[in-house]
Amino acid sequence: MSRLAADLLLLAAALIWGLGFIAQSTAMDDVGPLTFTGLRFSLAALAVWPLARLVEKRKRAAMAAADMRACVLIGVVFFAAAALQQWGLVSTSVTNAGFLTATYVVMVPFAVWALYRKPPPFIVWPAAMVSVAGTFLLGGGGIAPLGVGDLLVICGAVFWALHVTLIGLVAMSSGRPLHLAAIQFAVCGICGLAAGIPLERPALAALVEAAPEIIYASLVAGALGFTFQAVAQRYTPPADAAIILSGEGVFAAIFAAWLLGDRMQMAGAIGAGLILAAILAVELAPLARRARRARKTIS
Repeated sequence: MSRLAADLLLLAAALIWGLGFIAQSTAMDDVGPLTFTGLRFSLAALAVWPLARLVEKRKRAAMAAADMRACVLIGVVFFAAAALQQWGLVSTSVTNAGFLTATYVVMVPFAVWALYRKPPPFIVWPAAMVSVAGTFLLGGGGIAPLGVGDLLVICGAVFWALHVTLIGLVAMSSGRPLHLAAIQFAVCGICGLAAGIPLERPALAALVEAAPEIIYASLVAGALGFTFQAVAQRYTPPADAAIILSGEGVFAAIFAAWLLGDRMQMAGAIGAGLILAAILAVELAPLARRARRARKTIS
């Protein structure tokens, strides 16, 4: 897969997640965050596992034990990120949650530096800051006073940063992005149900009421969106991927305007432009680097 195709796949994931944010928020009217997270990713695992077996069956050797352990670790990190974000949505606004989650974009370059022992390309740093500033303006240029829910979302952002960084590392080393996606979904789903059923005691009627949101979040935002991420991050560095995925906020605003009748103010339009500029910067930077190398080779 080319870098351009991988970046487009990440952009498609951001679009899918932009609509999924609405489903995540409305589902909290009927079910608890742990139960929702557990059901969501258990169904996603069931959807992706047969595809992983079918597509990656030509790899005769079994997955290395180290890669398997890494996939399980990613599943635990994934559960922490998703559960904290979902739990935070119970007591904070979608605007606050969207902005605070987006702060992981700034955290990823530091995580990459720590784990890969080398700094990401220079363009990543200003692009990450521009992306977060754009998300802030997209949310109206302000956030409500921080409460417990906001702190939970911030903690979740730390785990999202670690998740994006680890996905890139393991997707490349294992060569099995679909198995990686299925395993992380299964671990996240098991953790969510193991905690959610005894603590939240979900009622069957409530689960039926939330079924549309659960199905969308499971099969589309979960199975499709996060699998796109796992496949694409074999070819796109984590810090670059985080900036492209920040386009989720732009798509969320577009879907909110289309489905909920929200009107985007001038600050929001400027914010959307900043996010798109950041995405374009990390997309064009590799092309510029290749062009410079080609000119040096010719000269």
